[in-house]
Amino acid sequence: MKSSVTVTGNGVAAAVPDVMRVTVSVEVRRPDVAGAFERAAEAARAVSAALHTAGVAPADIATTGLSVHADTVWQEGAGQQVVGYVASTSLSVTLRELSEPGRVIGECVAAGGDDVRLGGLELAVAEQAALLSAARDAAFADALTKATQFARLSDRELGKVLEVCEGAEPPATPRPMLRAASASHDAMPIERGETELSASVRVRWRLV
Repeated sequence: MKSSVTVTGNGVAAAVPDVMRVTVSVEVRRPDVAGAFERAAEAARAVSAALHTAGVAPADIATTGLSVHADTVWQEGAGQQVVGYVASTSLSVTLRELSEPGRVIGECVAAGGDDVRLGGLELAVAEQAALLSAARDAAFADALTKATQFARLSDRELGKVLEVCEGAEPPATPRPMLRAASASHDAMPIERGETELSASVRVRWRLV
């Protein structure tokens, strides 16, 4: 059997996120169901209108939740008592123009008033194929460097590649903030940072 060397290479590529996803919710408490539902609908319409006015495409705004339930409290000797009703709805919003994301989010909050809640914010790279390709290039280069070293230490040389096996692709992860998105003076600052993709590859070379 001919001699070979097998190594694992790891590579990372990073890019500034160009897409932001944020959850905007409306939560309303009123004494009656109809009042809670109507106010929640009114606030949700105002938030949606603000997003459309800011230039967010309809395809990037999706309702992801809608509920109405009783608001109860515990009273000694009486148990759980209904004191009102809570109506809530939530929107998943994708922002693709990130020159002033803080301003857009601020306009949503202003439109919905005190009934608005902000949830999970996610920064991502829309087209990850090129970023992942760069990470693979870096992983293979890392493997080649290691294999070349092992061959030299063995007084051998690398021959042709016999096998290549890619490792599992981990999800994109944000890095600590490195770059801030531009924003108006009264907007909430949003730090975009960088998003990383990593790749690993196991390569086997023939030793000659």
